Amino acid sequence: MKKYSNETLAGIFVLIGLLCVAYMTVKLGDVALLSDDTYSLYARFSSVSGLRVGNPVQMLGIEIGRVAGFQMDQENQVAIVELKIKNEIKVYDDAIASIKTAGLIGDRFVSIDAGGAGELLKPGDTIEETESPIEIGDLIRKYAFGDVKK
Repeated sequence: MKKYSNETLAGIFVLIGLLCVAYMTVKLGDVALLSDDTYSLYARFSSVSGLRVGNPVQMLGIEIGRVAGFQMDQENQVAIVELKIKNEIKVYDDAIASIKTAGLIGDRFVSIDAGGAGELLKPGDTIEETESPIEIGDLIRKYAFGDVKK
């Protein structure tokens, strides 16, 4: 009699494969299962066109966080973006957040100029200075129809 049957060996192989897939999902998907080493900051933009949850937040060209969510402030007619920033990154209250495009037609991301002359922002604070994205279509339309002033 065999010590292990073929079915048991197949089951062990499938279990190991599922564990490998789960590990790779957590590592590549940047999923935090037990600890959250980020804090939230908020930024108000007049437009968040093209920005999605999960897009990167960068400072000096280095990824320091992710876009976590959106809210709409209908009273002030602005979009509020929640940014999850890594705990070790310091952002000051004179920081400027802007929505930029990676490449000519790439994904959008939030770029933060950290500032440094003011006080440190605490979790839950809002970055006051923001720049909304430049719409390439609007620029082309203005140029094509002669609305661009010299």
